[in-house]
Amino acid sequence: MSEYVTHRDALTGPRLEALREALLASRFVARSPLMGSFQASKGFAFIFTEAGKATLLERFPFLADYLSLVMEPRTTRGLLPWRERLFGPSSERLRPNAFYLNLLLLEAGKGVGRHIDATLSDPSGVRNAVPEHVSVLYLTVPSGVQGGSLHLLREDQLVGSVRPRPGLLVQFRGDLQHEVEPFTGGEAGAVRASLVCEQYAFGSEALARIPMFRIQSKAGFAAYLDAHRDREAATP
Repeated sequence: MSEYVTHRDALTGPRLEALREALLASRFVARSPLMGSFQASKGFAFIFTEAGKATLLERFPFLADYLSLVMEPRTTRGLLPWRERLFGPSSERLRPNAFYLNLLLLEAGKGVGRHIDATLSDPSGVRNAVPEHVSVLYLTVPSGVQGGSLHLLREDQLVGSVRPRPGLLVQFRGDLQHEVEPFTGGEAGAVRASLVCEQYAFGSEALARIPMFRIQSKAGFAAYLDAHRDREAATP
């Protein structure tokens, strides 16, 4: 059973470019809605459940390729115990049904401190709930930079280090500590962009507490009004 798996060139060409451009140009981009070690980053996020996925894709259809990719069981097969890899997942294993999707933008000299993801712990009411796994797709990495790697740890012992590159997908176990080291160099104002999905498997009682669909952004109310006007204009 691996702690993490990587998929080189998981999303490339026009599909990656379209996803990157839509996210980076979004009016919701602002200071990160996450706290703690994420305070130096920018981005925005979605909370949604399996039942709310259709709403998310209706409003943000450019996310379809990404979600198909990171929710594909074959991309996380290496994280399963060997017996389940041979004979299929146990019938008792819940599939992920609640998700926290976060655009993470980091400028030169900025990183993310060591932590374990538990973003949906509070809204679910499940103390210290961690994802089944976390999916990271790199959208853009400034050329000629040094650093910026993702470090994965278990009980403060390094189990892997991933150097980002556009189109690379990383799937890692949700109970791992992880951190992002700052990068140096690159053009002025260049950013390292990744799209991160925490995938949780909750029982029915906890799942009922999770919003079916919610946007988290610190861009201000004007961004939500603009998005609402865009939806009305697109409605026949």
